[in-house]
Amino acid sequence: MSNERETLGSRLGFLLLTAGCAIGLGNIWRFPFITGKYGGALFVVFYVLFLLLMGLPMLVIELSVGRGSQRTLFGAARLLPANKKFPWTIPAGIFFSGNVFLMIFYTTVTGWMIAYAFDYLTGSLAGLTGTAVAGYFNSLIGDPWRSGGFMLFTVVTASLICAAGLKQGVERVVKYLMGGLFVLLLVLCINSLMLPGAKEGMSFYLLPDIKNMGQIDWTGLIAAAMGQAFFTLSVGIGSVAIFGSYIKKEHTLTAEALPIIGMDTMVAFLSGVIIFPACTTYNVDVSAGPGLVFISLPEVFNRMNGGRVWGGLFFLFMSAAAYTTVIAVFENLIALMMDEWKFSRRKASWVNCVVIALLSLPCVLGFNLWKHIQPLGKGSTILDFEDYIVSDNLLPLGGLFFILFCGLPAAWGIRNFFAEANAGKGVKLPEWSKYYLFGILPLLIIFLFVIGFANRWF
Repeated sequence: MSNERETLGSRLGFLLLTAGCAIGLGNIWRFPFITGKYGGALFVVFYVLFLLLMGLPMLVIELSVGRGSQRTLFGAARLLPANKKFPWTIPAGIFFSGNVFLMIFYTTVTGWMIAYAFDYLTGSLAGLTGTAVAGYFNSLIGDPWRSGGFMLFTVVTASLICAAGLKQGVERVVKYLMGGLFVLLLVLCINSLMLPGAKEGMSFYLLPDIKNMGQIDWTGLIAAAMGQAFFTLSVGIGSVAIFGSYIKKEHTLTAEALPIIGMDTMVAFLSGVIIFPACTTYNVDVSAGPGLVFISLPEVFNRMNGGRVWGGLFFLFMSAAAYTTVIAVFENLIALMMDEWKFSRRKASWVNCVVIALLSLPCVLGFNLWKHIQPLGKGSTILDFEDYIVSDNLLPLGGLFFILFCGLPAAWGIRNFFAEANAGKGVKLPEWSKYYLFGILPLLIIFLFVIGFANRWF
């Protein structure tokens, strides 16, 4: 096989593909219910603040490692360090494994989204209300064959897309998916803004409630905003670094990161525009937790005129958002096999397909045949455990590893990092930013990790 590095066909392809990796269920599933839980508009303000303080610099750091090495995180840890006697690839491999942990539950949840879209469009979910909606969801996750079938469909189709090539498969399909996602997003927003409760819902979403500020759990709000800003971009496990390796040095990485942040934020924000007016119109609790998407919102759609259409479009939108992440992370795993083990793209794609499908089975079975396995305590599932490994551990600790890797002279070093990040046209990182990037930013991530650990176990 050729050793020449594949590249993306256009800057737009890079931006959409990297944004597609970031844009997923965290934007649409997690963002609205956390916003509802922490009082609406005030949470949004802090979320945007921490997106700039934490998300943007981490995105630049991770892209720089990818572009500087022209490899995955594992390959970068092998090629870039000044001191190659230190086993940098060991921690890099541990944090890179977060891509696998992410996929072995994300593919199952993506399968649920596809099942909902299919059942809405065929009419078998439309019209259900009350406990019937919860019963539908429980029957879906409780059936290992049906839930497993949709998971397998997700894994196989995403692998086929990756096997078709970087430009002809991954880039082309993600462009269509992202285009369709934005069209569906706008159509659904317009519909929600025409609902009777739109004004009340948007006021809750956009206008901070000054009167009740004394009752707010400020520590919880700040920690939640920091967590959402950090995790929404999936930085820390190298899932974004691979796309840095596919681009040239025509633009600075801050100039590349800003539109990615913008698209990610826009999808999260407009998801709230879809959900909050609908919730206030039909008296649905906006802080209903993860069940907001799978149980509360289907009941809302089923009470709307044309609910079968709106529900189908909404879950098509959710499926497209989830699918872009699956394809992007699969590409990262496949690139590792191609770079390190010299597999052809087709062989790497099918090895990835088989491995991820098998490793995803415990998540599927954790809601039915293996539901007695409760690794995080009573009532928890295997999915909860896999999510905990990624979200509460590998992402923040991986973020710290990236900072150390770029900051330590024995690793890549600050000078090399700045040279890579600022190569090309566009916004450059100022010299003084090194004090923030390598002094304050790691403290913020440590705070986030400690708060998450305390909330989980104490």
